[in-house]
Amino acid sequence: AGKKEDAFSALDLAEYTKSRPWWRKVFAPSSGSSAEKYNVATQLLIGGVTGWCTGFIFQKVGKLAATAVGGGFFLLQIANHTGYIKVDWKLVERDVNKAKQQLKFHSSGNKMSPEVKSKVDEVIIFLKKNVILTGGFAGGFLLGMAS
Repeated sequence: AGKKEDAFSALDLAEYTKSRPWWRKVFAPSSGSSAEKYNVATQLLIGGVTGWCTGFIFQKVGKLAATAVGGGFFLLQIANHTGYIKVDWKLVERDVNKAKQQLKFHSSGNKMSPEVKSKVDEVIIFLKKNVILTGGFAGGFLLGMAS
């Protein structure tokens, strides 16, 4: 029984990775900011692939959501027309006008809450530090939306 255990050897993944120079050059992060961790080609590749995946999924989910909303309105109109449900359009109009007034009130102040402003500032700083990655993502996103 002891002979079977000796037949297997352990693979040291750290040593295996060190012996592959192309892998270390492409994917091994160095110290420093995130923009300095990867070379330009790697940043574009990572940004492009993640952008394409995001755009492709966004497109599929968007079509599904549009179909669901359109189908829901279509079924609502059929049910209203055949008499299964009765829609109080005056109440709908009143609620829509109330929502419009609230949107005008909030947009006229044009003031962001401190939490939202700090998050927006963080995103802007990230985008400025990772402009190549962001450019790759944007291009990949557009390609994903188109495919």
